[in-house]
Amino acid sequence: MAMSSAEKSGNTSIQTTDKFKYPSFLLCPPTTYENREANNIWMTELSDEERKPDHQKAMKQFTDFYQALAATGLVYILPCPEDVPLQDLVFTANLGIVLSHLKDRKVAIISNFTSKPRLGETEYGIKFFQSMGYETFVPETKFEGEADLKYLYGNVYVGGHGMRSELETYKWMEKMFDMKIICVEVTDDYLYHLDCSIFPLTPKKTLVCKELYTEKELKELEEVTEIINIEYEMVLCGGCNNVRVGNTVFNSTNISLLEKDTNDYNDEISKDEFLKKVTADNGLDVKFIELDEFTKSGALLSCMVLHMNRYNY
Repeated sequence: MAMSSAEKSGNTSIQTTDKFKYPSFLLCPPTTYENREANNIWMTELSDEERKPDHQKAMKQFTDFYQALAATGLVYILPCPEDVPLQDLVFTANLGIVLSHLKDRKVAIISNFTSKPRLGETEYGIKFFQSMGYETFVPETKFEGEADLKYLYGNVYVGGHGMRSELETYKWMEKMFDMKIICVEVTDDYLYHLDCSIFPLTPKKTLVCKELYTEKELKELEEVTEIINIEYEMVLCGGCNNVRVGNTVFNSTNISLLEKDTNDYNDEISKDEFLKKVTADNGLDVKFIELDEFTKSGALLSCMVLHMNRYNY
C-alpha cells in the first residue's frame, strides 16, 4: 500500500480547508517545454522539425492563457529550474489530482507515470504539494492525474483506465478515500486520456463521446450524471479538453491557422459552434484561447491545468 508524505515524515499537523473559498489552479510555464521524445500518436505523425517548439510563441500563448485564467481565479505556478530535463512539466493536469470530496483534509494523489519522458515529474509534484500542506500519496499502480480522473460532485468521480492509468489504482483510491469512481476504458490512441472524451459541464451534466464507450459503461455514467453526447470529430478537435471557471468554459482553438473549406477547418468550426450552443443552453459562456503551439505535443487546454480546488463551479 502506498504511504503518505505525512506518515513518512511523522507530520500529522496537516492544514485543512482553504482559507479563501476561491477557484485555484496550478500551471507551469513552458520553461522546460521540449518535444524530444514522442510519447503519443499525435507526435509520431509529425517530423522532428514539425514538432520542434517555437519557445517564444509557446511562452506568449501560455502567458495569454495565464492572464485569462488569473482574471477569474487564483493561479499557482509550479517551481521548476530551466535546466530540468522534463519536457512535459507544462502539462500539470497529469501531475496528480486534489481529492475535492475530502472536506476536512488536504489530499493530493501524485501520478505514477506510464509515459517514460514524464517519470521524473513525480518528485516535483510531491515537493510542491507538501510545501502547500497537503498529504501526498503516490499509488503503486499507474496513474496520470486528473487528465484521467474527472470530478463530478460529492464523492463521485469518473476514471479512465487502459492506456495511461490502471484500473487497480481506482480500486485502491475507493478503499483509501471513500470515493465512488465510475470506471471506463480508454481505447482510442488519439484520445489517450479521459479528458479527451469526457468533460463535466456542470455538477449534473457531462459531455461524453458516447461512441467510445460500451453500453454498460454508458449506463453506469447515466446513473450518476446526465449525458450530453459530443461527436467523435469534435473530441478530436478538443471539444472535451475544457476548463470551467464560474460561468466560463475555456477551450483552445487553432481556427486562425486553418485554411478555409478544408476538413480540419470545418471540424474546428463545428466544435466551436457546438460548444457555443451547449454552454448557452446551460447558462454558461465559452472563451476560446489560442494554444496551437502545444498541440505539437498532442496536448490541448485542459492538459495545462490542475485544479487545486473545485470552487470553479
